[in-house]
Amino acid sequence: MVLEFFRGLFSKKVPVPTGPVPAPRPSAFPIAVVNQTTVVTDAQVQALVVALQIQVSRDFAPVYGVDAALTFVPKGHTPPPGNWWLLLADTSDQAGALGYHDLTNEGLPIGKAFIKSDIQAGASWTVTVSHELLEMLADPWINLTVFVQPTETTGKLYAYEVCDTCEADHLGYPINGLQVSDFAFPEWWGVPGSKRRLDFMGHVTRVLQILPGGYIGEFDVTKGGGWTQKTSEKVIHAHREDYKVGSRRERRTRGTDNWKSSKATHT
Repeated sequence: MVLEFFRGLFSKKVPVPTGPVPAPRPSAFPIAVVNQTTVVTDAQVQALVVALQIQVSRDFAPVYGVDAALTFVPKGHTPPPGNWWLLLADTSDQAGALGYHDLTNEGLPIGKAFIKSDIQAGASWTVTVSHELLEMLADPWINLTVFVQPTETTGKLYAYEVCDTCEADHLGYPINGLQVSDFAFPEWWGVPGSKRRLDFMGHVTRVLQILPGGYIGEFDVTKGGGWTQKTSEKVIHAHREDYKVGSRRERRTRGTDNWKSSKATHT
């Protein structure tokens, strides 16, 4: 079964993977998944953490070479020391009010998912949490880009955000009955001669393709002007058009010199 799954990495379409789930690698980063929402229960988040551990160790780590060891932190508790944080809050305003900012209080990476905002927009909160976790693992400091240079005198930087281009809920896949996010492979940014597919679920058919509902941060170094959002549509969906304070897009645009550590503390 495992062999068939890895063979599927080189096909255009892959069935939802099944079979043995590997333990997190010894080099896995410890990440505390912190529930501070009022709209989902601890039991719901804990079940998602189990599914996310499967996704990261079985599906994501073989592609990107980075793994996580996830710990669930229920409401009213604080994360253990030395952990990255993945915060589940109602809204960006609530996250700030609770003292969660751009880094943990130890200066470690922090990811945020705004669950109430997602639910109000009709989006899948489980896909959003998966999305934020995978992107934090691929680019924890939100400072990685890929330079694509089509000619000698022109070029664009693309944000190294692994889920944005295929982020629509229906493009994801279920684990333990919970929908998680699809994610782009490194080849999506352009790897000459690669025969491997461009995203985990095989939806993407060409380099730098943005699927409906997706987007990518783009910085035209020839023209200047800063970061813009490239989409497959004329307009960004309502729940994505606002650069919420603390989101990855907002923090990338703001720049790391303007980041601040969280006031929230660990145990």
